[in-house]
Amino acid sequence: MTTTAAVHVGSVTIGGGAPLALIGGPCAIENERHALMTAERLTRIAADRKVPFIYKSSYDKANRSSINSYRGPGLVEGLRILRKVKETLRVPVLSDVHQASEVDPAADVLDVLQIPAFLCRQTDLILTAAATGKPVNVKKGQFVAPKDMKNVVEKIRAKKNEAILLTERGTTFGYNNLVVDMRGLADMQALGVPVVFDATHSVQLPGGAGDRSGGERAYVPALARAAVAFGIDALFMEMHEDPDRTMPDGQPLSDGPNMLRIDDLPRLLDELLGIAAALGPRA
Repeated sequence: MTTTAAVHVGSVTIGGGAPLALIGGPCAIENERHALMTAERLTRIAADRKVPFIYKSSYDKANRSSINSYRGPGLVEGLRILRKVKETLRVPVLSDVHQASEVDPAADVLDVLQIPAFLCRQTDLILTAAATGKPVNVKKGQFVAPKDMKNVVEKIRAKKNEAILLTERGTTFGYNNLVVDMRGLADMQALGVPVVFDATHSVQLPGGAGDRSGGERAYVPALARAAVAFGIDALFMEMHEDPDRTMPDGQPLSDGPNMLRIDDLPRLLDELLGIAAALGPRA
């Protein structure tokens, strides 16, 4: 397996031979109570297995399929909730940024700034995020070849920021479908940066339910196992206690069909740790 540079996110180290890390949480923030509840459960599950953990939830899902879909509480309230999670549970937090104007207030709270896949070629956004000095996680666009992510890495390094993570989340395969080419994990690791595998968005069916995206949750464990066996540095999974329920207004949860049930995480993590142990030392 390729050893990549280490990226430090609070007390969590990703890459550089460090143990497999987990990034995860509900797709979109619902409210403070729910965020604290899910963060506490996930933090405890990870801690029991000594898995380094970063909590993820989005304050705004700007790329929902329908104008009627729930997007999240917005920048100000979302960041307030994420700060509460961070300070209460002492866990690093990650969320998406969608435009340059969001970056400075987000960087004041977040430990990792995430560039969504559909914005991975937005130069001004990437440069602004990189200039904060915070770790930047860029999701590979579904339309981008893994080797071409070197251009994204060069943009971030142009701002003297070496705290770079790249995330694989599947590649467009016809209409409303994605496919994962595991060779791309090695192509991105060859750039010298830690590589994260997003096991839940990789089973998404973009726009597959008409006014929203579908998903095939059943394939999440298999893809996660394969990626860990391939030697990824961190695993990204969106998780929820009841991903099939609806919001109070009757709208489905963002990415509900592909989110993992939190109750299914302990068994899956145990399996993944077994695979990681079989690979031997990461350094």
